[in-house]
Amino acid sequence: MTQMDLRQVFELQHQASRAQVETPLVVRRERLLRMQKLLDEHGGVLAAAVQADFGMRSPRLTEMLDLFVTRKLLKHVLAHLARWSRRQKVATPLMLMPGKAWIERQPLGVVGVISPWNYPVQLALGPAITAMAAGNRVMLKPSELTPHTSAQLAALISQFFAPEEFAVIEGDVSVATQFAGLSFDHLVFTGSTSVGRRVAQAAAAHLTPTTLELGGKSPCILGEDCDLEDAALKIAHGKLINAGQTCIAPDYVLLPRGQEMAFAQAFRQAAQKLFPSFAGNADYASILTKRHFARLRQMLHQAQGMGARVEWMEDGSKSAAAGSQSAWGDAVERQMVPALVFDATAQMQLMQEEIFGPILPVISYERLDDVIHAINAGPRPLALYWFGRDEKVRDAVLSKTVSGGVSINDTLMHFAHDNLPFGGVGDSGWGAYHSEQGFVRFSHQKAVFVQSRWSAASLLYPPYGPKFDNVMALLKRWL
Repeated sequence: MTQMDLRQVFELQHQASRAQVETPLVVRRERLLRMQKLLDEHGGVLAAAVQADFGMRSPRLTEMLDLFVTRKLLKHVLAHLARWSRRQKVATPLMLMPGKAWIERQPLGVVGVISPWNYPVQLALGPAITAMAAGNRVMLKPSELTPHTSAQLAALISQFFAPEEFAVIEGDVSVATQFAGLSFDHLVFTGSTSVGRRVAQAAAAHLTPTTLELGGKSPCILGEDCDLEDAALKIAHGKLINAGQTCIAPDYVLLPRGQEMAFAQAFRQAAQKLFPSFAGNADYASILTKRHFARLRQMLHQAQGMGARVEWMEDGSKSAAAGSQSAWGDAVERQMVPALVFDATAQMQLMQEEIFGPILPVISYERLDDVIHAINAGPRPLALYWFGRDEKVRDAVLSKTVSGGVSINDTLMHFAHDNLPFGGVGDSGWGAYHSEQGFVRFSHQKAVFVQSRWSAASLLYPPYGPKFDNVMALLKRWL
């Protein structure tokens, strides 16, 4: 799509949003039902497109993590849409009575969404659904790294929606740059922190508010009293689902010193239970591209060169043999065998960057205070995980650390909770777009005060004198 086409679509939506400022509830609901129909009728096509982009990613995985999650969001939004859209009554202070007040939740206008490649359906349609529920028009720029999925989204959305309602803009990084520079009424970006900074700078030129979901290094803390086998299984699931290409995947493990060997054994057993093999296993996703795969290998090579010990979760020759017999081509070569990394240090690349792959550093600690200090010394993470039974220790971790969200005795699950906001803090982003918090995020909260004909406000009008002093003295006693 050319720059002119991009701006033409934006102008079409912008003018439509100004010509019809309010979007009736019946229109919002009908748009969401069209989205539901799109997913019901064409979910299989989208899953096949995701498979084509990854080379190896089971349609069942896409059904669960992209399509089911999006359908669940739709159902939740439809169930609560009428209540969220109503005027929100607020109490009126005594000095303003008998006036009354409320908050009108109005559409912002045009919302832009720049979505990533790792969950290319869910993270594209999720914020778009919430924005449409709030009455907005939406422009979506999906990732150029998943071209099959992006093309299917563009075709399907153009089939189910008019361009002034919802439009998809395909293109490369230059198109994404132009997209971020449009004067949206709100802009959502999901991706890396470095790109998020550039998106925020582009939006700032138009004072466009943003929602940024940026990931980061999400720690996983094991307490002294945790069930190690249960924790290892849940950590392995959270880390290895989509081969670690998940923004809230556990990025590194912190465990009491002396439990390293026990954890390695438990994690290996958990990984083998989930994935009896890796190469050629359709349930285990490939790393998206050779470039991404090479980055992960480089991280490991650098860590080994600096003294770290790498423990693979499967014999390398076994993986190579399985891959050579497969019909999946280089997708099998990109099915990276998971690895635990011991003795990692802060100077290593894998401890400085979000890993975004099936590599899990394991860091030993002596005291919980050291863990809390280490977490607080770095950028605030998108997610934090804690495993244990002691509620006092749990509450200490919760109160003394700041993260976008937390799951206790599990991983990822706070994302799946319909009534919890999802978003980052600090370097991991800002804003949340799940549930009612997302609806509010994409709405203008317009304050309305209705004055009574019997208002006493005129007693505070000039000229000031003894009457004014008496009224002010009375008001001060009410405070």
